[in-house]
Amino acid sequence: MSAKGKYALATERRRLVWARVIWPLVLELGEPSFTLAQYRAKRAAACSGGETRAASRGLASLAQKGVLLREGDLYSIHYRLVPYLRMGAECDYATAMHEAGRL
Repeated sequence: MSAKGKYALATERRRLVWARVIWPLVLELGEPSFTLAQYRAKRAAACSGGETRAASRGLASLAQKGVLLREGDLYSIHYRLVPYLRMGAECDYATAMHEAGRL
């Protein structure tokens, strides 16, 4: 059994996916939305070894928390995060959760 509980592991996955995959992908695209194929390509490039599996679960968890909105094959960031995107600012996990109203 791992040293962390299941809630701590879920939070760690969300943080990993947000910091290494989703926010860099959104900044790279310059758009608030991305496809699942774009996410998978970025995840493959950003994650190494065993972290890739955890990263896939982090995407679903972020969508469940409301930070990401899913419509079919398209994911969009929460509308309150769009100003950060337009400024090209760094948006960490805590800021994303706060802006989405989840903290």
